[in-house]
This record gives sequence, structure tokens and C-alpha cells, in this order.
Amino acid sequence: MTTSSALQSPDQLFGELFRDVQLGHVFADSKTFVDCVPKLAPATILARYETEKIKADFDLSDFVHDTFWVPEKVAGNYVSDTSVSTTEHVNLLWEHLSRPADPPSAEGSSRVPLPYPYVVPGGRFREIFYWDSYFTILGLEGAGRVDLIRGMVDNFAYLIDTIGFIPNGNRTYFLSRSQPPYFALMVKLLADIDGPETLVRYKPQLQREYDFWMQGSQTLTQEQPIIKRVVRVPGCSVVNRYWDTCPTPRPEAYRQEVELAGDSEPLGIVPAELFTHIRAACESGWDFSSRWFIDQHMMAKIHTTEIVPVDLNCLVYSLETTLEEANQQTGSDTDKFAGQIDARKQAIETLFWNDITGFFHDYDAIRHEPTPALTLAGVFPLFFKLATPEQAARVHDRLNADFLQAGGWVTTLMNTGQQWDWPNGWAPLQWMVYRALMNYGFTETANEGRKRWLSLNDKVFHATGKMMEKYNVVDAALTTGGGEYPNQDGFGWTNGVYLAMME
Repeated sequence: MTTSSALQSPDQLFGELFRDVQLGHVFADSKTFVDCVPKLAPATILARYETEKIKADFDLSDFVHDTFWVPEKVAGNYVSDTSVSTTEHVNLLWEHLSRPADPPSAEGSSRVPLPYPYVVPGGRFREIFYWDSYFTILGLEGAGRVDLIRGMVDNFAYLIDTIGFIPNGNRTYFLSRSQPPYFALMVKLLADIDGPETLVRYKPQLQREYDFWMQGSQTLTQEQPIIKRVVRVPGCSVVNRYWDTCPTPRPEAYRQEVELAGDSEPLGIVPAELFTHIRAACESGWDFSSRWFIDQHMMAKIHTTEIVPVDLNCLVYSLETTLEEANQQTGSDTDKFAGQIDARKQAIETLFWNDITGFFHDYDAIRHEPTPALTLAGVFPLFFKLATPEQAARVHDRLNADFLQAGGWVTTLMNTGQQWDWPNGWAPLQWMVYRALMNYGFTETANEGRKRWLSLNDKVFHATGKMMEKYNVVDAALTTGGGEYPNQDGFGWTNGVYLAMME
């Protein structure tokens, strides 16, 4: 990973000032300060802070506003016209969520500049996000914005070339982790538009993406079966987990995580381990869910890095098969991935399948058993056509009986107050379920879920003028609960999935 001082995160750059601002509640949202842009060189700001903080009339909030530009919410002043259709509204929003190529960042800014145009999610999310972008691209395709699709894919290729992998987003405080690896699906979508030579064009970046996720796989042993993002399960091929290199509180959630660590100390929980599990959950995109908890109602009992997620391994399978296709296009190394592809397919069919529940579960690599959580991650083997017809039928029955709600598919069956749990539904998972069911011929159920989700999107838009980050699908209410920040409007992946489902 690039280690230039220009890519230091705000907690590294501003030290004591950073901690004082975040713990001093200068901003209600911890993400605000890490997105602030310094008006002066960081060294100058720190020197000035040392001089001024000891004065009797010193005000920390005034100091921050004097020395930093404070960002606004994306499209925060945009006024929607609720008399138009939801489709028209979404297409009008692209202009407000799109960004041109970035100029060089100011010294001390957390933004990692991107060389091509891109789309941000909206609200407090002022940067590109990795897995969000695939679902945004689905909508851009429907809207005919192939220029933006190419820009998005080229930006991710640029990040792979310069950082060594695709980070969570283009912020310095995201450079210790990635997100679910959807780059291969983005490249394949673009190849469907521009032709199969697209696979060859992005083959070097696809390979580097794969090398990132598989780093350490050659050195796994019986004594050390887990290294970075790879896990050797007895009797199984090498599989993947989520991980993060930094055992510290996330800068963008600093105050909450320092407080959680303090509250967790009486439970004997080691702060560095807690922070690593939290960060790994953020790499999953499901931050947060009872899916990652040993005690499904207790955030402090998070153990993400011990879990081998079924959806992640399906996505890495997709990466492997896409690389194999790229090799076939060039006529070289045509069987390079064949063994690993077959082994991973076998692992997905067996390691993650629970015959008792009739569903695909994550796997606990420490306890050598399936995790108890029933979640929509279990549909990914169907999305990638990796389930047997019998498995798919049982997954369909479980989805229909337990997950399908008034407004679409609920994420998990546990009501914990976490945003990736009951009663919330999320656009990317609605799409994965819809396509998964269509793949196996469950057209009626797929279309019923699609209809309910689109109807809920329409209802909320016409009542509020907003497309939301997530929705309460259980009672189809206008608001959702859970999470470390309020529900956001915009919203990139909701817009993208809406248009894709309307197609």
C-alpha cells in the first residue's frame, strides 16, 4: 500500500487536535471533521493550536471553523419535485450526485483525488464508495450514462494501480481496508456494453485485485490457518474473510468507538481486537449487523474476523471466473484458475450450506461450525448460479416464508437496533435476491419482491421527496431505525437499483 505522508489519515496528521475535536463533540457526526479541508498547512494549524488552546477564552469550535472548511451534505439544498415520477426524479439527481475529475487535494485533506468523473451516494457520503458503485452503475446503464460508467471503472482501476487495491472509498482514512469485491462485476457489465476486449483491458487490475484478496494464501499452514484475508478450513480449499490492518478506532467514528471500548473493558474485551473486528465489519459493507456478533444482541461481542462470509466467497469466485474469461480472450493461462474455481465452487456448495435450515450460512473458522445468523447473504450462491436446484428451492421457500415483507426483503431476522438487521431493507440486497430468484426460475416470487420494493420507494419519494439509503420494509413505514448516523438521502445505490428494476 502507498505510504506517502500525503495519504496519512486525519488522526495521524492532527494527533491531539483530532482527539480533542472528536471527543469534544464539536460536530454531531464524527465523519464531519475527517472530511473537513484545512485552510492552512497541518503543521501550521497544530502550532497555532498549541499556542491558542491554553488561552482563557479559547473556544475549540471557533478554532476549527477558523482553520478548516466544513463540508455540507451532498445535495443538501436540493428541492425535489414530488409531482414527477420516481424515475424522472432519479434521472434528475444524477447531475447532483456526479462529480468531475478531482483537482489535487489541499494539503491535509482526507480526499484521495480521482482522475475521472464519478458518482457519490449522497447525504454525508461525499466520496466514492466501492460496493455502492456497482449498484449505482446498474442505474447509470439504464439511464444511458455509459460515460459515467467508464469513468467509475477507470477510477477503480486507477486506485488498484496506485494504492494496490480498491479501498472502502477515496479517503485517506479508508486506506486500511477494502469493501466487497464487485470490480469484476463492474468490468463484466462494461464488457457487455463495449465488447469482450474490455476484459483484456482490465485484466492487470483484476489480477491485482485478486492478489490483494489472496495475499498470504501460499503461507497458510495447519498451525497458522488464517492470514490477512485468507483462511484454510480443514478439508476445504482456501477461502476468504474480511479484515483491516489497523487495530485502532475508525477516525470517522472515533468517539463512538472509544466509548464502546470503554464500556467493553469490564467484559474483558481487548480494545485492539474490538477495533479490528469493527473495521472488518466495515469492509463487509454490513456495518453493523448481528451477523457479526457472537451474542447477536451485543455489539461488544463482535467477531467479524473469525467469520468466513458466504457472500464474500461468491464474489471472489466471480473474480476468479472473470480472470479466467480474460485469460481465454488472450489465449494465455487458460487453465490457471480452473482448480481454484472448482475448489471454491465446492466449498460454497458444502461449507456454507446448512441442511437443517435449508439456507446458506456464514462459517465460523474458530468454532468450525456455521454461524446461526439467517441473512440475505445466503442468496449470493443463487445470484452466481452456484447452488444446486434443490438448494435453490429450499432457499426460495425460506425467503418466501420469513424474509419477504410488506416493502421487500428484510436483511436479517434479528431485531437488534443495528441498521443491517430487521426491520430494514437495502437496495443492493433487493437486487441480489431478485436476480438470484430469477436465475432459478422463481419468477413469481422475484417479481413480488420487486413490486413491493419499488412501491415502497415510490411511497417514500412522494411523501418526502427523497430516495433513502435504507427502508423499513416490515411495515413499509417512512422511516428506518438503527445505525450510527441518521438515514441518508440521495441515494446512489437506491437510485441505481430502482432504475434497474424498472427496466
